[in-house]
Order: sequence, then C-alpha cells, then structure tokens
Amino acid sequence: MARLTLQVNGAARDIEIDDPATPLLYVLRNDIALTGTKFGCGLAQCGACTVHLDGQAIRSCSMPVSAAVGRQVTTIEGLGSPERPDPVQAAFIAEQAPQCGYCTAGLVMTARAFLEQNRRPTESEVKQALAGNLCRCGSHVRVIRAVMRAATAMGGA
Repeated sequence: MARLTLQVNGAARDIEIDDPATPLLYVLRNDIALTGTKFGCGLAQCGACTVHLDGQAIRSCSMPVSAAVGRQVTTIEGLGSPERPDPVQAAFIAEQAPQCGYCTAGLVMTARAFLEQNRRPTESEVKQALAGNLCRCGSHVRVIRAVMRAATAMGGA
C-alpha cells in the first residue's frame, strides 16, 4: 500500500493506493469521487478522460497516478461552478453543445487547454485541436461554435 498526495483542483488529496501504476482516472473517480471525468476507451484514444496536468490536457486513463504527484491536476469539477462557469463551460451551455454529455467534460478540458495557447483560433485550428476527442452524438458543429464563442469571451477571436 502506497500513500500519495495529489494536488487536485487546488486542494491536497491524500490517497492510499495498492499500485502506483493505477491510472489517474481511476483514482479521480473511485478514490476522490470526482466523476465528471469519464472512462471511454481506456486507451487514450477517445478523450473522455481528459484532465489538465499543470495546465496541459492529458488523458488520465493512461497516466499512472504516481506521475501526477507534485503536479497540479484540474478536472472538470475544478474548472468552474454552476454559479460561475468557466468561459468554455458557459459557451458550451449557450451553444447547446452537449447532447448525451459523456464526452463533454473531455471536450471542454481539451478546448480550455487549447484556448490557453491560442486565444484567436480559426475554425480549422479548433477542429484540429479537438480531432482526438470522439463524440458519437453528432454535435460537432455546436461544439466548434462553442469553442469559437469561448475564444471571443476570453479576449480572443
């Protein structure tokens, strides 16, 4: 049994884990009870498990929890709140981008990290940034509009 301390959404979280190679996703969902981050494919290919690690979008299903020690982890729960949503969350709501919602957290987290690097994206750049996030609902047009709206709200495009 290993005892680890993670910095999640701005707070220290002490956990006990059998195997330090356990995916960060499992620890977030099962040990810390932050269930906004979803398990999709388990192969880092669909993007449903995307969180931020030191501000960068990463796939938490393929990252060992031990690799997150000493780093800042931000989940969808730490991005904003219902009372004060992050600009990307607000834009997704305004554009009615989510349908079933399963991929939404991963899309929002990917878009947020992307917009931190590119505040004035083109539609083509948004499409490229989100290409690794799979959504089966077919709301891609609204998702792209939401990211473009968020860029404007964040002082970009």
